[in-house]
Amino acid sequence: MQYAGRMVEELGHRERKKLRTRHALVQAALRLFEDKGYEETTLAEIAQEAGVAPRTFFAYFAGKEDVVFFDDHTRLERALELIDRRGPDETLVELLRRLLVEGLFSGSADSELAMRLAPVRSRLVATVPALQARELHLLFDTQRRLVRALREAYPGELDLVAAATAVGALVGAVKLTSAACLERGDTPEEIWEATRRAADLVANGLQTLGAP
Repeated sequence: MQYAGRMVEELGHRERKKLRTRHALVQAALRLFEDKGYEETTLAEIAQEAGVAPRTFFAYFAGKEDVVFFDDHTRLERALELIDRRGPDETLVELLRRLLVEGLFSGSADSELAMRLAPVRSRLVATVPALQARELHLLFDTQRRLVRALREAYPGELDLVAAATAVGALVGAVKLTSAACLERGDTPEEIWEATRRAADLVANGLQTLGAP
């Protein structure tokens, strides 16, 4: 997380401005969802709270659900890119560890904001049926695409069951650990370290997958 500020500084002026606007919309939306209610909050109110024109909202998000899960697409695309760039001699466990360090725990601006907003996002998802349904859809789609990408990265080495086991174990461990830590009231830093440990335990347990 400590790298997020430096990564933002390395962006061009236009990209920094777009990132600030996008994050302003996310933070404004989640504040209003908590204070006023998810269903009761309008897109116009989110734009006003963020200090932008209503039409600007649609330059970044298609609707309210997309604001809540603002980091899912970029995180998935990053993971798929890393899998696609798998080294010729890189084992499955080595690749999974790289996915954790360079993907999930990259310290990007989105990752840092997502960690800070994790408690409020968790409360919203737990109480809004539409968000529960969207989270399940995103989770299933993400895992399905990761399984396909892993099989393509290891043709003839990783069958469907092994790929599904690796993805399911990794995603499940990270999600459940994060949820348990949030329920316990852990700080963002404590959640970060706990999910890293959970992911590392999974990676250690997958040593035999993809092995000759």
